[in-house]
Amino acid sequence: MRWAMLIMAMMGLGAVSGAYAAAPGASTGSSGGAFEWGGALDTGQATPASAKSSDCAQNFFKRLGAAYREDAQPSDSNSPAPVRRGMSTPLDSPAFPSAEWQLGGVSFPIGAPDENSQYPLEKALGCTMLGQWMQKQRIEMFGWLNVSGNISSSNFTNYPLSYQVRPNRVEFDQAVLNIQRIVDTVQTDHLDWGFDVSVLYGYDYHFTTMKGIFSNQLLNNSSPYTQLPGHVYGVDPMLFYADIYVPWVAEGMVVRVGRWLSLPDIEAQFSPNNYLVTHSILYTADPYTQMGVLTTTRLSAQWTLQVGIHGSDDTAVWNHSARPTFQACVRWVSASNDDMLYPCINSVNGSNYNYDNLQMYAMTWGHRFSQRFHILTEAYEMFARGIPGYGPGGTPGVAGSSPLPGKAGEFGVVNYMNFELDTRNMVSFRNEFYNDEKGQRTGYATRYSEHTLGLTHWVSQDLEIRPELRYDHSYDEAAYDKGKRDYQVVGLIDVILHF
Repeated sequence: MRWAMLIMAMMGLGAVSGAYAAAPGASTGSSGGAFEWGGALDTGQATPASAKSSDCAQNFFKRLGAAYREDAQPSDSNSPAPVRRGMSTPLDSPAFPSAEWQLGGVSFPIGAPDENSQYPLEKALGCTMLGQWMQKQRIEMFGWLNVSGNISSSNFTNYPLSYQVRPNRVEFDQAVLNIQRIVDTVQTDHLDWGFDVSVLYGYDYHFTTMKGIFSNQLLNNSSPYTQLPGHVYGVDPMLFYADIYVPWVAEGMVVRVGRWLSLPDIEAQFSPNNYLVTHSILYTADPYTQMGVLTTTRLSAQWTLQVGIHGSDDTAVWNHSARPTFQACVRWVSASNDDMLYPCINSVNGSNYNYDNLQMYAMTWGHRFSQRFHILTEAYEMFARGIPGYGPGGTPGVAGSSPLPGKAGEFGVVNYMNFELDTRNMVSFRNEFYNDEKGQRTGYATRYSEHTLGLTHWVSQDLEIRPELRYDHSYDEAAYDKGKRDYQVVGLIDVILHF
C-alpha cells in the first residue's frame, strides 16, 4: 500500500504535458496547485514561490519533493548538447531506453559523455556535505523501484517467461541503488578512474545471482512448491568494478576489473535499460554477469575492440566452479550511423560444464530507418560439454535423464522493432525463435516462438509506465505451466519510479 500511494503521488506530480528533465532553476507549482511557466500566475494575489531542490533553507524531504516537481516541468530545448568525441547519438532517449548503439563493458561508448540524468536523490543531497563532496568528485547516486503485475493463462508458473515468473499477481521486481563514477573518455590528455557499485533487491535476484556471491539464498533453499528455487526475495550486488581510462592507447582504452554485465545482449538486468517488461527466452537462458578483467579499446569512431578474461559465466573467480574463460567482441558502426554490427565470443574455454560454464557465440545487428524507427536483431549459439544427464540413452521427453554426461546446445534469434511515437511514448514489437535442443536451459527439449507488443510511457523523467501483451508457443513439447500447455498468453504492466 505504501508503494502504491507513493507511485500515485509521483504520477500526480508528473501530470504536466511534455514532462521530462527540468531546466536549471525551473519554476514549480504555486500553493494554489497551478504550475508556473517562467513567471507568476496573475491570480490577483501574491503567490508564494514553491521550494526548489537547490534551496538549502529547506530540509532534505522538501528538496526531494521539489526535485520531483522540477522534473515534471518541460525541458529546456535550447540547452547545449554535451561535448562528444566522435559520432552523434543515433537514437532519441527518451523515448528509447538509450541514445547509443549497443556496447557492453563500458558505461558509455568511448568518446561519449556521461548521459545520466540527475535524479531527485542527487538534487536533494546537493545541500549536504556528502552531496557537495560527491559533486566535486563526480560521484553519482541514484536508483529506482520497479513493481509489476500480470494476468496469465498459466496457473502455476509463467517460466520460461522472465522475470515475472509467478502468474496472476503483483510482484516487487527490483529496487536498485547505484553509486558510480563514470570515466571521462571525451578528453584525451590524462588518465581517469571510475567505479560502479550497484545493489539489487527483489524477485529478480533469481536470475542475476552469481555463484560465490550471496548465492546460498538461491542455491541452497529449493522447494518443489515454488516456481523457482531459493528465497522469494533476495539481494544481489550485481555490479562492482573499477575502471581505468587510458587515452593514449589507440583512441582510448578502458580497463575494467570486477563484475560486469554479460556483453552482447540487447536486453539487460536493470529494468529501465529494456524496451519491454518481459525478457526473451534467448536472454532468459544465457549468461547474466561475468567477473574478471576486460579491455575496451576504441580503434576509430567506427571500430571498437574488446578482449577479456573471466571466471566463466555467473561464477565468482574465487569460487571452486570458476574456469578461466576467454572473451572478445568487435563493434562496427557505419559512417552514416545507421547500422551497427556487434559480433562476440562471449565465453569460450576447454572445460566441461560446471555450474553455468557455457560456450557462447553471439551477433547483434542494429539498423536505423529514421530517428524514430530502428530495429535490433540478436542471434546466438550456446553449448556445454560433459553435462550430467545429457548423454545418450535418456528417457524420451525427459530432459537430463541420461545415465551418462554429454553435450547439449541451443540457438535462437530475436528481433526488436522500436517506434518512437513522441518524446513521451515508444512502442516495441519483439519476435523470437528459440530451440532448446535437449532441454538443458528451459527444462524442455522443444522449439519456441514468442511475440510481444509493449508501450513505454514516460510520465516524467522519473516515472515510466509500461503495459505489455505477450504470446508464447512451444512446438515439440508442452513447455508451459509446468508441462500442461504448449502456449501461454500474458498481459502485464509495470511501473518504474526513479530516485
